[in-house]
Amino acid sequence: MIMLRDKVVFVTGGSSGIGKATALEFAKHGAHLVLADIDIAGGEDTAEHLRKLGTEAIFVRTDVSQESDVAEAIALVITKFGRLDMAFNNAGIIHRGGLEDCSEKEWDMVMNVNLKGIWLCMKHEVPHMLRQGGGVIVNTASTYGLIGAIGVSSYVASKHGIIGLTKAAALEYGPRNIRVNAICPSATRTPLLLLDGDKEVMWAERHPLGRVAMPGEIAQAVVWLCSDAASFVTGLALPVDGGFLSQ
Repeated sequence: MIMLRDKVVFVTGGSSGIGKATALEFAKHGAHLVLADIDIAGGEDTAEHLRKLGTEAIFVRTDVSQESDVAEAIALVITKFGRLDMAFNNAGIIHRGGLEDCSEKEWDMVMNVNLKGIWLCMKHEVPHMLRQGGGVIVNTASTYGLIGAIGVSSYVASKHGIIGLTKAAALEYGPRNIRVNAICPSATRTPLLLLDGDKEVMWAERHPLGRVAMPGEIAQAVVWLCSDAASFVTGLALPVDGGFLSQ
């Protein structure tokens, strides 16, 4: 049984989709939550929902591509709770289109949010975990961090980078009791994927289980990676993909 009572968890991209579902899953197991996102309305709504469920939760507007925002968000975690036990670095965006159609601005935006954002989060999370003697970090990559894909080159590159960064951090901080893993979802019913009608059918047919994932299914894997049930797991890029990569 997973027990996270009174653990302090920081979640980026917590306003919707996988981030919101994971915040709810952490709350089920007794954790305290700090949610970060650029979506203020969604973030405040999620935090209020968590509080109504009896969870101590706050929201902070954060652009993970900006170091000052990340530093302030982590500082708020420490001010409010005095420690940081777990972090789910999940915020991400996607640009669709051929490689030659991706502008430099669009490329930089994807890299700044997806890859630089996770680096910045770990940069400011790790020092607090070191001071308290350990912690756990999970980063959101993708099955497209493990294989290639057509029409999303910047996204694929950023997600491959996240896996490399995760493995490097796991090696660097494992001896100091910080575990670092990545979650690699395939198609999931979230606002990022914008599934509807024929598009969802198409994605479902590409998975041996015959459907796409629900955000809560990804959330359960994240919480498991953070729990003592995964105490000997680090440096892992874990596919939660309905068999997508097995074909």
